[in-house]
Amino acid sequence: MAETSAPSVAAEGTEHVDFDVEGMTCAACATRVERALNNVPGVIEARVNLALERADVVFERELLALEHLTDAVDRAGYHARPAAAASVRQVQDQARLDSERRTLVVSATLTAPLLIGMGLNTLGYEDLHVMPVGEVLLATPIQFLIGLRFYRGAFNALRTGAANMDVLVALGTTAAYCYSWYLLRTLGEEADGRLYFEASAVIITLVLLGKHMENRAKRGAAAALQALLALRPDTGCMLRADGTEVEVPAEQLRQGDLVLVRPGGRVPVDGKVVEGASEVDESLVSGESVPVPKRAGDTVTGGSVNGFGLLKVRTTTVGEASTLARIARLVADAQAGKASVQRLVDRVSAIFVPSVLAFSALTFIAWLVVSGNFEQALIAAVAVLVIACPCALGLATPTAILTGTGAAAQAGILIRDIEVLEQAHRIDAIVFDKTGTLTEGRPRVLAVHGTRGDPEATLRWAAAVQQGSEHPLAKAILAHAVERNLALEPVRSFQAVPGRGAEGSVAGRHVAVGNGGFIGERTPVDADMQALARQREAAGETVVFVAADDELLGVITLADPPRSNAAQAVQMLQALHVSPTLLSGDAPGVAERIGRELGLPAHGGMSPEAKARAVQELASAGKVVGMVGDGVNDAPALAAADVGIAMGSGTDIAMAAAGVTLMRPDPRLVAGAVAASRATFRKIRQNLFWAFIYNVVCIPLAAIGYLSPTLAAAAMALSSVSVVCNSLLLRGWRPNLAAQNA
Repeated sequence: MAETSAPSVAAEGTEHVDFDVEGMTCAACATRVERALNNVPGVIEARVNLALERADVVFERELLALEHLTDAVDRAGYHARPAAAASVRQVQDQARLDSERRTLVVSATLTAPLLIGMGLNTLGYEDLHVMPVGEVLLATPIQFLIGLRFYRGAFNALRTGAANMDVLVALGTTAAYCYSWYLLRTLGEEADGRLYFEASAVIITLVLLGKHMENRAKRGAAAALQALLALRPDTGCMLRADGTEVEVPAEQLRQGDLVLVRPGGRVPVDGKVVEGASEVDESLVSGESVPVPKRAGDTVTGGSVNGFGLLKVRTTTVGEASTLARIARLVADAQAGKASVQRLVDRVSAIFVPSVLAFSALTFIAWLVVSGNFEQALIAAVAVLVIACPCALGLATPTAILTGTGAAAQAGILIRDIEVLEQAHRIDAIVFDKTGTLTEGRPRVLAVHGTRGDPEATLRWAAAVQQGSEHPLAKAILAHAVERNLALEPVRSFQAVPGRGAEGSVAGRHVAVGNGGFIGERTPVDADMQALARQREAAGETVVFVAADDELLGVITLADPPRSNAAQAVQMLQALHVSPTLLSGDAPGVAERIGRELGLPAHGGMSPEAKARAVQELASAGKVVGMVGDGVNDAPALAAADVGIAMGSGTDIAMAAAGVTLMRPDPRLVAGAVAASRATFRKIRQNLFWAFIYNVVCIPLAAIGYLSPTLAAAAMALSSVSVVCNSLLLRGWRPNLAAQNA
């Protein structure tokens, strides 16, 4: 019995497990495996992906053992095996491709004389063809040895009361082969030139060729995820307490270990630089090829490439908690998902093969009644069987999703799941937070005004309480205090009020820092300070009030400049017919100044709840809304939006609430996320159109005798390969970071 991959807790009382499924050949197979798993008592949800050849199952662990799942797959006629690691999967895939290629070469070698003879006979050289005994010797091993895989697949399908591609191929080729034997036995030498051994052999060879090309293309579609996982270093240079260096496997490194990263080497795990300076290429995570300067105190990502300097790094996260592992898991989950249109395709595929069998039988009967020619009736029926394969339908959606999400990940855009991908391509309104999204998120203190003429004291109290905050304004105030070498008392009982301010106990005094409304609830604000605040806010500056106990100490004014590419990001969205809006917790004057500079509507003084309500109002007006933010105060609006988009430089809470994470703080990637989703669904629509048109046009042509079984086999192989190759065009997708071409 096959084992599955180690389960992971999906929710309380449930587990999630994924495993590889061997033996699936078409959409009907995937549908049958999925149905078998969903019918197991205790299974909450099962999804089977034909392109990945993988099953993902969520089940109640108290009601179900893992063995029940693998037994269900086995009973359906397939085989479940542990989900292989990326490196192992690559080796397995390559071994399978090598085996398929060897089989294909043998089959083609045996088929070639038959095919050449058939071609010469068509051209009028009737004497230059393989004799009947030669046809038997060449076609028999193709039919029953090389073609054994189709018989096995057909048997497994039929014993479970279903049908798939293998049934169609096995029935069609067996009919042609057996009829040829019948002619040979009844007509003897007169059967020369009238046999169909070459048709059965060519059909099997062409189907094998199509499946081999399809598997090669599918492997290419998964290349983005495989390349991502391959970036994880195998070893790292650990520094022991005595200063000695030892090379250890990367998976043996633990949090707190000290590692040495030499110039040109890969960082083995996530960590923080404790000594040294260099530039690090983090393109694997951010999609940005420009190296990022690193010095003591900066974080580095496992798998990134060190530049010219020597770095000592203290590990922070390892294993499945590492950045690269989390990214890979996000991409894999998105790729394993199933779009709503795919569910419709699955329902069609479930009845497709039985319908084809019935149509083939009707074709045979109709030809027999109309022409009375058994041979013509059989050939037309065989052509219908061979050409009507649901492979193209089954591959149309998953291969596009596989390639599109992989290309987006390589560009620094992580899409959490297929539902997010579906919503993102319909976005027509984007709501931006200001700080850290459209602005640099690194505000600077411009001035400190004390009510008693002592700005240094105002700054000291404000910086002291802000020691407990992660807000960009707090960091700016702290940085300004550090620049002035101010000694700060520790803060106790710290509490942040998202979108308004923060408060805590410093040196026995209750200190509060925040906007005018927040401080006004705690102490009166005199007219002079109110006038100063209005004046500075009208100039587009952010004003922070500082109070201790019931006394107003003063105000601090700050400014956060827009990102250099923010205006371009707005233009790109507008070119995509997406309406951008800015909602900020800062004063209305600050938000409006940024809005004027960037060319979008802006509203200030918005609490987190007000942002969430604004998002809901847009949705109520019929808009599909995306919300872009990076802070704790953005989490309610991110959750309220149809698609939450978090800047990768933001907080973990923001990223947890979002469906899309941008791995570098570039607002142009918001338009890139929308474009990636639209490109993916454009491919899905193209693939489904051609897959349906292929069947709608070709099945009737085969039924009325315009397509021979050989041409039908070639067309069937071409349909699947063309769908996968069309999806592969997405591998070259990258966000077009130019507004005029967006």
